[in-house]
Amino acid sequence: MNNADLFHSNVENQWCPGCPNFKILEAYKKALVKMGKPPHDICIVSGIGQAAKLPHYINCNFFNGLHGRALPVAQGIYAANPKLTTIVATGDGDCYGEGGNHLIHAILRNPDITAIVHNNQVYALTKGQASPTTPIGQTRALQIKGVQKHSINPVALAIANNCGFVARGYALEVDHLAGLIEEGISYKGFSLIDVIQPCITWGTLPASWCRENIYKTDNRYDPTDKTTALENAVSTSEKIPIGVLYRAEPANIFASRYHDAFPDTPMPEMPPAGADTIRRLLAG
Repeated sequence: MNNADLFHSNVENQWCPGCPNFKILEAYKKALVKMGKPPHDICIVSGIGQAAKLPHYINCNFFNGLHGRALPVAQGIYAANPKLTTIVATGDGDCYGEGGNHLIHAILRNPDITAIVHNNQVYALTKGQASPTTPIGQTRALQIKGVQKHSINPVALAIANNCGFVARGYALEVDHLAGLIEEGISYKGFSLIDVIQPCITWGTLPASWCRENIYKTDNRYDPTDKTTALENAVSTSEKIPIGVLYRAEPANIFASRYHDAFPDTPMPEMPPAGADTIRRLLAG
């Protein structure tokens, strides 16, 4: 059996034929196979949306939750069982809109999870309304006179708030994206990977434009330089870099105090804690 076949799911896929989401799914499998991650050691968490359907199409543990609420669920799963590789599959509406506040606090808490955001600049599941990343002025299904508010810059938000690992990928650069996913999962702390994903049904960002304007960072780019990373993140140039935009030294990880106290046994396998254990934890 091909190692990638371990992740094959028989669930009928409901993405549009030719959707770049298929390439993102392929990148997931490539990264997990290269890392030697078996399906039972992985948990993918999602909310609602086209991107959030991804866990249905890959054979592993998954939790499909409420719109915008994938990150707090993923943090709970990680806290309870750090032996699982916990990944959040989400979209720009799900993560940056309904889940925007959760994103900020995930960055600040720094759990050892990876959030992979399919960013197509539109609410694709509900027929093309503007999302938090839709550029100002663009006409959408409900915004018939053009979007009136500025769009969010997720990578700048993450870097400014000291997210330890921030990357941007492109759905149609599968091998490159798989490498970013591998790096994000390997990073000890919260990692955010924003993936440019042209929507072929409702979007206005054609793949031809992406081919002309997206470029890969090279070895001259220093991802540990926060000032340069922010300058790249807020640049108004049409040329968009993909790659690891910012990488910091790993900081204190969410739930590490609990994990240090009980390093060998995930919470679901533990017997009920006794009074002495609770007192010890409260005493620090």
